Amino acid sequence: MTTLSLNVPNFGNLLAADGFGHLIDVCVAADVAGVDRLLVTDHVVMGPDTDAYTWGPFPTDPDAVWLEPMTVLALIAGRTQRIRLGTGIVIAALRGGATLAKTAATLDLLSGGRVDLGVGTGWQAKEYEALGLDFDRRGALLDDALAVCRALWDSAPAAVQRPGIAFDDVYCSPRPGGRIPIWVSGTLSRPVVRRLVTWGDGWIPIMGATNDDLADGIELLHKAFADAGRDPAALQVRGRLTVERTAGGEVDLDATVANALAQVELGVTDVVVALQALDADPDVAAAALPALVRAFRAAVA
Repeated sequence: MTTLSLNVPNFGNLLAADGFGHLIDVCVAADVAGVDRLLVTDHVVMGPDTDAYTWGPFPTDPDAVWLEPMTVLALIAGRTQRIRLGTGIVIAALRGGATLAKTAATLDLLSGGRVDLGVGTGWQAKEYEALGLDFDRRGALLDDALAVCRALWDSAPAAVQRPGIAFDDVYCSPRPGGRIPIWVSGTLSRPVVRRLVTWGDGWIPIMGATNDDLADGIELLHKAFADAGRDPAALQVRGRLTVERTAGGEVDLDATVANALAQVELGVTDVVVALQALDADPDVAAAALPALVRAFRAAVA
């Protein structure tokens, strides 16, 4: 089944009312509306210069509130019933593999198996500096974290032998009752492909990826999965829902869903829309979700 995800801002002032109770209310509304997955994003610290963010103006100033995503998802888990809980992304290396494995497995247990772990390296050197980590080694540090997560989730006792980290005879409980999907973000360089094939389940293309980029990437990953003895049909791929509007400024559901269908036909399995893309007023955006879900389900059925 092709899924619909909603990216909800866990930063800034948009949903900060009532101590971010407004954020929880929007997430509950998405659950009731039938949205398949909620996504929140990650920054541990911020430096003063956000020019390294290459995908447009950065959405906040450096000292704006940015809630820790796994903590947010734990609260949302207790207020929702069925919606999946995802990071889009969490900077895995900043937690370390063992801490991330424990946190994600705990959340997965308490939420009834609803966790999707989206991971990436991040783009800001200051975050690595603040944790005493080498930004130039961010790819290797992410690999170490994912190797540790899979080992601790899959085995008891667990062992990892890598150049960056080595241990044996280690237990980490709880362990997931099923496989926690790992979504790997990034342009499909050789390291990203290897990372995804080795530990991952889904690909999060870089922002701004075109339909041609998606088609080429899906073809490349299907071949890489097959070459590694994995089922290419198991690959999950995230696309983006481009919101179209009528002449009067309302969301044009037919045109919006048509954009999603074009990506689904390429092999995209999940389409994400940002809350703010539906409307600048989050309550108006939340009220639009039931109609969007109905139109999306009818189109992709």
